[in-house]
Amino acid sequence: MAIEKYDVQALFATPYFKTNLKHAITEEHVKFVRGLKMIKNRDNLISENLYIFEEPEMAGIKAVIQEALDIYSSQVMGVEHKLYVTQSWALSNPPGVGMHSHSHSNSLISGSFYYDELPQPLSRVIFDKHTSYQQLEINPLRERQNLFNTPINVLTPESNDLILFPSYLNHQIEANMAQTERRAIAFNCFIKGQLGNYRDVSELML
Repeated sequence: MAIEKYDVQALFATPYFKTNLKHAITEEHVKFVRGLKMIKNRDNLISENLYIFEEPEMAGIKAVIQEALDIYSSQVMGVEHKLYVTQSWALSNPPGVGMHSHSHSNSLISGSFYYDELPQPLSRVIFDKHTSYQQLEINPLRERQNLFNTPINVLTPESNDLILFPSYLNHQIEANMAQTERRAIAFNCFIKGQLGNYRDVSELML
Protein backbone atom coordinates (compact mmCIF):
# COMPACT_ATOMS: atom_id res chain seq x y z
CA MET A 1 0.00 0.00 0.00
CA ALA A 2 1.46 3.36 -1.04
CA ILE A 3 2.01 6.10 1.51
CA GLU A 4 -0.58 8.77 0.85
CA LYS A 5 -0.23 11.03 3.86
CA TYR A 6 2.83 12.42 5.59
CA ASP A 7 3.91 15.57 7.37
CA VAL A 8 7.16 17.55 7.25
CA GLN A 9 7.85 20.32 9.75
CA ALA A 10 10.87 22.41 10.65
CA LEU A 11 12.61 21.50 13.90
CA PHE A 12 14.69 24.67 13.96
CA ALA A 13 14.91 27.79 11.83
CA THR A 14 17.65 30.32 11.07
CA PRO A 15 16.28 33.87 11.14
CA TYR A 16 17.23 37.02 9.39
CA PHE A 17 15.81 40.43 10.24
CA LYS A 18 15.13 43.21 7.75
CA THR A 19 13.82 46.73 8.17
CA ASN A 20 14.14 49.94 6.20
CA LEU A 21 15.74 52.94 7.91
CA LYS A 22 15.23 55.58 5.28
CA HIS A 23 13.68 57.85 7.91
CA ALA A 24 16.93 57.87 9.89
CA ILE A 25 19.38 58.72 7.08
CA THR A 26 20.44 62.26 6.29
CA GLU A 27 22.58 63.68 3.51
CA GLU A 28 25.18 64.47 6.17
CA HIS A 29 25.38 60.79 7.15
CA VAL A 30 25.86 59.72 3.55
CA LYS A 31 28.48 62.39 2.92
CA PHE A 32 30.42 61.44 6.05
CA VAL A 33 30.56 57.71 5.28
CA ARG A 34 31.41 58.34 1.65
CA GLY A 35 34.29 60.52 2.83
CA LEU A 36 35.92 57.85 4.99
CA LYS A 37 39.37 56.68 3.93
CA MET A 38 39.06 53.31 2.20
CA ILE A 39 41.77 50.69 1.80
CA LYS A 40 42.04 47.46 -0.18
CA ASN A 41 40.22 44.46 1.24
CA ARG A 42 40.55 40.98 -0.27
CA ASP A 43 38.31 41.87 -3.20
CA ASN A 44 36.56 45.13 -2.44
CA LEU A 45 37.36 48.21 -0.33
CA ILE A 46 36.99 48.58 3.45
CA SER A 47 37.27 51.64 5.66
CA GLU A 48 40.55 52.14 7.48
CA ASN A 49 38.48 53.02 10.56
CA LEU A 50 36.84 49.83 11.87
CA TYR A 51 34.89 51.57 14.66
CA ILE A 52 32.97 54.12 12.62
CA PHE A 53 29.93 54.08 14.95
CA GLU A 54 32.14 55.71 17.60
CA GLU A 55 32.47 58.84 15.48
CA PRO A 56 30.18 61.70 16.63
CA GLU A 57 28.80 62.07 13.10
CA MET A 58 27.44 58.50 13.30
CA ALA A 59 25.53 58.90 16.59
CA GLY A 60 22.13 59.03 14.88
CA ILE A 61 22.74 55.90 12.82
CA LYS A 62 24.19 54.05 15.81
CA ALA A 63 21.08 54.89 17.85
CA VAL A 64 18.58 53.61 15.29
CA ILE A 65 20.59 50.44 14.74
CA GLN A 66 20.63 49.89 18.50
CA GLU A 67 16.84 50.20 18.42
CA ALA A 68 16.73 47.41 15.82
CA LEU A 69 19.10 45.27 17.89
CA ASP A 70 16.85 45.70 20.93
CA ILE A 71 13.91 44.40 18.88
CA TYR A 72 15.99 41.48 17.62
CA SER A 73 17.15 40.43 21.08
CA SER A 74 13.68 40.63 22.65
CA GLN A 75 11.43 39.48 19.80
CA VAL A 76 13.67 37.11 17.79
CA MET A 77 16.08 35.75 20.41
CA GLY A 78 13.50 36.08 23.19
CA VAL A 79 16.00 37.24 25.81
CA GLU A 80 16.41 40.19 28.17
CA HIS A 81 20.11 40.53 27.38
CA LYS A 82 21.29 43.56 25.45
CA LEU A 83 23.00 43.28 22.09
CA TYR A 84 25.59 45.95 21.39
CA VAL A 85 27.77 46.81 18.40
CA THR A 86 31.45 45.90 18.69
CA GLN A 87 33.19 46.77 15.41
CA SER A 88 31.64 48.74 12.56
CA TRP A 89 33.03 49.63 9.15
CA ALA A 90 32.20 50.89 5.67
CA LEU A 91 32.45 48.80 2.49
CA SER A 92 32.55 49.68 -1.18
CA ASN A 93 32.25 47.36 -4.17
CA PRO A 94 33.44 49.08 -7.36
CA PRO A 95 31.96 47.99 -10.71
CA GLY A 96 32.70 44.33 -11.40
CA VAL A 97 33.66 43.57 -7.79
CA GLY A 98 31.80 41.41 -5.27
CA MET A 99 32.87 40.05 -1.90
CA HIS A 100 34.30 36.64 -1.02
CA SER A 101 32.48 34.07 1.12
CA HIS A 102 33.08 34.62 4.81
CA SER A 103 31.57 34.54 8.30
CA HIS A 104 32.22 36.74 11.35
CA SER A 105 34.27 35.46 14.30
CA ASN A 106 33.82 36.62 17.92
CA SER A 107 30.34 37.93 17.13
CA LEU A 108 26.79 36.70 17.75
CA ILE A 109 24.83 38.83 15.28
CA SER A 110 26.16 40.70 12.26
CA GLY A 111 24.49 43.39 10.23
CA SER A 112 24.60 45.17 6.90
CA PHE A 113 23.13 48.62 6.43
CA TYR A 114 22.67 49.94 2.91
CA TYR A 115 22.83 53.60 3.79
CA ASP A 116 23.34 54.88 0.24
CA GLU A 117 21.37 54.52 -2.97
CA LEU A 118 22.10 51.05 -4.35
CA PRO A 119 23.00 50.91 -8.04
CA GLN A 120 21.00 48.89 -10.55
CA PRO A 121 21.03 45.98 -11.15
CA LEU A 122 20.99 45.08 -7.47
CA SER A 123 23.65 42.66 -6.19
CA ARG A 124 22.34 39.84 -4.04
CA VAL A 125 23.64 38.53 -0.72
CA ILE A 126 24.17 34.76 -0.93
CA PHE A 127 23.95 32.72 2.30
CA ASP A 128 25.37 29.19 2.52
CA LYS A 129 23.85 26.87 5.13
CA HIS A 130 27.07 24.87 5.46
CA THR A 131 29.65 26.21 7.88
CA SER A 132 32.32 23.55 7.37
CA TYR A 133 33.84 21.28 4.74
CA GLN A 134 31.30 18.96 3.09
CA GLN A 135 32.69 15.55 2.15
CA LEU A 136 29.45 14.65 0.38
CA GLU A 137 27.49 17.04 -1.79
CA ILE A 138 23.93 15.83 -2.23
CA ASN A 139 22.15 18.75 -3.81
CA PRO A 140 18.41 18.70 -4.57
CA LEU A 141 16.97 18.98 -8.04
CA ARG A 142 16.33 22.62 -8.84
CA GLU A 143 12.57 22.10 -9.16
CA ARG A 144 12.46 20.36 -5.76
CA GLN A 145 14.39 22.88 -3.71
CA ASN A 146 12.75 24.04 -0.50
CA LEU A 147 13.72 25.42 2.91
CA PHE A 148 14.69 21.94 4.13
CA ASN A 149 17.13 20.98 1.40
CA THR A 150 18.44 24.09 -0.36
CA PRO A 151 22.19 24.64 0.15
CA ILE A 152 21.93 28.41 -0.33
CA ASN A 153 19.46 31.24 0.11
CA VAL A 154 19.67 34.71 -1.38
CA LEU A 155 18.52 38.16 -0.29
CA THR A 156 18.24 41.22 -2.49
CA PRO A 157 18.73 44.28 -0.28
CA GLU A 158 17.24 47.61 -1.29
CA SER A 159 18.43 51.12 -0.51
CA ASN A 160 18.34 51.96 3.24
CA ASP A 161 17.63 48.35 4.27
CA LEU A 162 19.12 47.02 7.49
CA ILE A 163 19.72 43.26 7.61
CA LEU A 164 20.65 41.32 10.77
CA PHE A 165 21.70 37.66 10.74
CA PRO A 166 23.63 35.11 12.84
CA SER A 167 27.36 35.76 12.50
CA TYR A 168 28.22 32.11 11.88
CA LEU A 169 26.45 32.09 8.51
CA ASN A 170 28.77 32.01 5.52
CA HIS A 171 27.79 34.70 3.06
CA GLN A 172 29.10 36.48 -0.01
CA ILE A 173 28.09 39.36 -2.26
CA GLU A 174 27.52 39.04 -5.99
CA ALA A 175 29.70 41.09 -8.30
CA ASN A 176 28.47 44.64 -8.79
CA MET A 177 27.25 44.75 -12.39
CA ALA A 178 26.38 48.45 -12.25
CA GLN A 179 28.55 51.32 -13.44
CA THR A 180 28.80 52.94 -10.01
CA GLU A 181 30.01 51.83 -6.57
CA ARG A 182 27.85 49.73 -4.26
CA ARG A 183 28.24 51.06 -0.71
CA ALA A 184 27.24 49.64 2.66
CA ILE A 185 28.03 49.67 6.36
CA ALA A 186 28.70 46.41 8.21
CA PHE A 187 29.00 45.66 11.91
CA ASN A 188 29.32 42.91 14.50
CA CYS A 189 27.46 42.53 17.79
CA PHE A 190 27.92 40.79 21.11
CA ILE A 191 25.77 40.47 24.21
CA LYS A 192 25.79 41.98 27.71
CA GLY A 193 24.42 40.53 30.90
CA GLN A 194 24.43 37.27 32.83
CA LEU A 195 24.80 33.96 31.04
CA GLY A 196 24.23 30.64 32.74
CA ASN A 197 23.36 30.11 36.40
CA TYR A 198 25.25 30.53 39.67
CA ARG A 199 24.06 27.25 41.23
CA ASP A 200 24.82 25.32 38.04
CA VAL A 201 28.38 26.72 38.12
CA SER A 202 27.81 28.01 34.59
CA GLU A 203 27.50 31.71 35.41
CA LEU A 204 29.29 34.21 33.20
CA MET A 205 28.92 37.96 33.59
CA LEU A 206 29.47 39.95 30.41
